[in-house]
Amino acid sequence: MTKRIRNLKQNRNLHPDAPLLFPDHPLPKTRRDFIRQGLLTGGAAVMGTTLFSLFANPRAAYALSPDLVPLLDECGIATQGAGKVPFICFDLAGGANIAGSNVLVGKQGGQRDFLSTAGYSKLGLPGDMIPPVVDPTTNADHIDDRLGLLFHTDSAFLRGMLTTMSAEAMALTNGAVIAARSENDTGNNPHNPMYAINKIGADGSLLTLIGSQSSESGGNSMAPFAMIDPSKRPTKVDRPSDVTSLVDVGDLTSLLGQEDAVAVMESIYRISARKMGQVNTGMPGTGAEMTDAVVKDLVRCGYLKSADLAERFGNPATLDPVQDTVINGGIFDTTAFANDGELRKTAAIMKLVVNGFAGAGTITMGGFDYHTGERATGERRDFRAGVCMGACLEYAHRVGVPLMLYVFSDGSLSSNGALDMSVEGRGKGQWTGDNQSTAASFFLVYNPNGRPQPIGATPDAQAMSQQIGHYRDSGDVETSSSPAANNVNLLVETVALNYLALHNELGRFETLFPTHGLGSAAARDALVAFQPICNGTIATPT
Repeated sequence: MTKRIRNLKQNRNLHPDAPLLFPDHPLPKTRRDFIRQGLLTGGAAVMGTTLFSLFANPRAAYALSPDLVPLLDECGIATQGAGKVPFICFDLAGGANIAGSNVLVGKQGGQRDFLSTAGYSKLGLPGDMIPPVVDPTTNADHIDDRLGLLFHTDSAFLRGMLTTMSAEAMALTNGAVIAARSENDTGNNPHNPMYAINKIGADGSLLTLIGSQSSESGGNSMAPFAMIDPSKRPTKVDRPSDVTSLVDVGDLTSLLGQEDAVAVMESIYRISARKMGQVNTGMPGTGAEMTDAVVKDLVRCGYLKSADLAERFGNPATLDPVQDTVINGGIFDTTAFANDGELRKTAAIMKLVVNGFAGAGTITMGGFDYHTGERATGERRDFRAGVCMGACLEYAHRVGVPLMLYVFSDGSLSSNGALDMSVEGRGKGQWTGDNQSTAASFFLVYNPNGRPQPIGATPDAQAMSQQIGHYRDSGDVETSSSPAANNVNLLVETVALNYLALHNELGRFETLFPTHGLGSAAARDALVAFQPICNGTIATPT
C-alpha cells in the first residue's frame, strides 16, 4: 500500500477522467464501481432535445392552427412541463468533499459559527485558509457570499461555477447546506430524490424523469425503496440514440419543409375528422370495450399528434445542444464542449429539464473517490463539477425559469493535515482517506424574479435556516442535529420538503409522505430553508 500511495504522490497530474485505483479497495465489479472509480464518465456523443430554441418565448409558442390547439389536451398531448420548478441533481460518485473546502459548514449557529482549526484541517483547510482568517494578499477573509450560500473563497466548485455563471444569475441564486452522513463508496445509499420530486408534481411534456445512468434512480446512488414507482423509471439520456427514439416525425418534413408538412398533416386531420363523422365503424361494445366513438377518437388524435410533433420537432436542429449557440459557444467554450463528454452530458440533461420536457434529471459524474494522497486530483474534478453546476443555473437564467439544483455524494473523505504545495494542490490539505462523518449535501435555487429569501425574522435566524443540521467543533457531522444527519432516507425527505416549500405547498407534505420521519409539524418546518418563490406552479417565462 505504501508503494502505491508513493506512486500516486509522484503523479500529481491525474487527468479529471483518469481512473482511481487503490490497494485497499476491491477491484470494480459492478457498473456503480466503475463509475465511482472514474472508469466510466460522460458519453462521447451528445444527446439533446428541445423545441424552445425555435421560439422567442419558450413554453408559450405554438404554430398549430388556433382551433386545433385546445384539442391537444383532449387527446392527452402535453404541451409543456407540469408547472413545477425544474429539478436537477448531481450525483458525485465515490465520496466527494463538499463540506468546508467547498461549501462552508459550521456549528449550531450556522455557516459562520466556525469550527476549530483542527476541525477545518480534517476538512482539508490549513490554519491560514480557514474561513475567518484574513488573507494578507486580499485583505479579506476566506468567505464568498456571491451565491447567497457561503462558499470558501478557494472552493473548486465555486471557481468552476464562476466560469459558466454570470453575475446576474449569481445575484438571483441562494442555497442551503445539509450536514448529513452517508456510506462511503457505495451506490447503496438511498440518496436520489427524483421519485419524491415527481410525486410532488414535477413532470415533463416528453419524459417524466431522466438520468445519465441506466439504473432504477437514473444515477449512481439508489432512490428510497418506498418512493420508487416502476412506471416512472428514469429514461437514460446520454447519447443521440436516446433522443431519436423519443420523437419520430417521419420523412414528410424533409421532403416538404416544416411549415408545409404541418399544413399537410392538419389537412389530413380535418379530412379524416369529416370522413369519420360520416361513417359508422360498426364496432360494438360498451364500457372498456372498443366502441365506434373510441375508434374515431384514436384516429382523430393520431393525426393531430403527428401534426403536433411535426410542428414542435420538425426541425432537427432544435433537438441538438451542439447547434444551440446559447450552450455551445455560449455557456460552454466550443473547444471544451467538443472534447469533454461530461459537458455534453450536462447540456443534454439541462436542456430537457429546464425547458419542461422532463420533470427532473440526474447527472452522475464519476471519479470522486479522490483520496490519492495529494490534493490536485480532487481540485480538478471538483472544478469541472462546478463548471457543470454553474452551467445548469446559467441556462435556467437565460431561459427565464427557476431551478432547484441538488448536489450529493456517497460518503466523503478527510485530510490528515499534510499539505499539497503544488500549483494545483493550492497549498491545501491532502485527501488521505474515506470518511463518512465529514459528508454533506447542498442545494442551490435560482429564481428569475429575485433571490430566494431565507426563513427567519432576523439575520441570525436566516443564517441558521441555510444550514440544516450542524457540525461538531472537530469537523464531524453532529448526528443528532437533524433527522437527515444520520439517515439518508430522511435526507431525501428533507430535500422533498424544501422543494414543496418553494411552491408554498408545505401543507401537502403529510399527504404525500404519510410515513415520513421528520417529526412533528414544528420540527419539520424547522428544516425549511427558503420562503416560497411561487404559488403552486411557476409562471410562463416572458
